[in-house]
Amino acid sequence: MRKLLAGIALSTVLAQGALAANVGVSMALFDDNFLTVLRNGMLDYARTLPDVTLQIEDAQNDVGKQLNQIQNFIAGGVDAIVVNPVDTDATVAMTQAAQQANIPLVFVNRQPANLNDLPENQAFVASDEKESGTLETREVCRLLTEAGKDKDGANILVLMGELSNQAARQRTEDIHEVIATPECSFMKIVEEQTGNWSRTQGTDLMTNWLSAGITFDALVSNNDEMAIGAIQALKAAGVDMKDVVVAGIDATQDALAAMEAGDLDVTVFQDAAGQGKGALDTALSLAKGEQVSREVFIPFQLVTPANVAEFQKAN
Repeated sequence: MRKLLAGIALSTVLAQGALAANVGVSMALFDDNFLTVLRNGMLDYARTLPDVTLQIEDAQNDVGKQLNQIQNFIAGGVDAIVVNPVDTDATVAMTQAAQQANIPLVFVNRQPANLNDLPENQAFVASDEKESGTLETREVCRLLTEAGKDKDGANILVLMGELSNQAARQRTEDIHEVIATPECSFMKIVEEQTGNWSRTQGTDLMTNWLSAGITFDALVSNNDEMAIGAIQALKAAGVDMKDVVVAGIDATQDALAAMEAGDLDVTVFQDAAGQGKGALDTALSLAKGEQVSREVFIPFQLVTPANVAEFQKAN
């Protein structure tokens, strides 16, 4: 299993004495800004706990690799497992493997497909995705209405995350549900494509849309990374950022910088470090045999230029 190098040890022994809990963590991908904050949130919190060892692995967006990591955690006798799933539809096998070994399992950030069937010693820690895209799209609707776009209609571009992730599907559904409301029905989706959470793909898709002559009033993205990529393409094409509304989700540091620069109009704070801490807390509670809620939600919060300063050090 590939370990994280370059300064952050994945097999981090956080205590000199006997260990009370050894927790295996499988992250879908290290090369992701939001998930890096989440991972570091777990590490930082673990360093405050004298009797905890973390072993964190990079699944490199490979479902098979992630399943192997979980099997290795089980073989190594960990006390609990935390998983940020590569594919939320592949979580049944993970649940079964951990259940058979009687090892507590916590899914973090990405909702498992089998959420309603999780056994008592398994849980899900994240933010409620029904809030994320709803907060985002309602604010886009408000800004467009404020600009008078509700009179003649507004064209919308949608950038979706990886469709194997429940978060991408739910955030996109949120967009459609808001647009279906009477006050936002003037918004019309003219293009909707997946950028797989990637800044580079966000750039490429926006470049293609601009080259095709597609006109639009707002871009609603499932995350900040794709929105930032789209902004880069827009600026490279000489588009005045005051002429379009751009929205994302996560409130990463890069997104907040883009907002301060006047390029990003809307984002939604998802407490990555809070999710990391919550996942580890839940895993440790389950390892002690304590009862926990099946779902532990960390609230989303709308971020705009008016309150961006409040979130500068949050993620």
